[in-house]
Amino acid sequence: MKWRRFVATFALLAAAMLAGQNESVRTAQPDPSQLIGVWRGQMDGLPWVSFVVTDEGGSLSAAALFYFHMRKTVNDPWTSTPGLPEPMFGLHFDGKTLDFEVSHRRAHPPRTLHDPPVHFRFTLNGPNTAALVNETEGQGAPLVIERSDY
Repeated sequence: MKWRRFVATFALLAAAMLAGQNESVRTAQPDPSQLIGVWRGQMDGLPWVSFVVTDEGGSLSAAALFYFHMRKTVNDPWTSTPGLPEPMFGLHFDGKTLDFEVSHRRAHPPRTLHDPPVHFRFTLNGPNTAALVNETEGQGAPLVIERSDY
């Protein structure tokens, strides 16, 4: 009788351990180290966006700096002026794609003060390159951005 109880207890314990191992495999987080660094993208030969991605403190965090493209007249060349840096929030990385949002409130005040956040998708397509898509506006080709360590 004691032997059967021991075998049953051992079987339950082994099953619980195996279930715990399977659960840890399912919930393992992707390695974000391939995202860490400074990412830059250009449009029409001018800076358009810079991202800084870190994992300081053990969790992924990032900030974005978008550039405003303008020209004084239709005959003048385009120029690029940096906007205000904004934190990226709602970060979700699945191992290849980083989804995030950025506030649009301070982009072009006062008309944007009540704008909702803009959703972006950042998909790695090489060790130091990614494609960036504005999911909110959903237009245009993805912007190629490149990573550097500084």
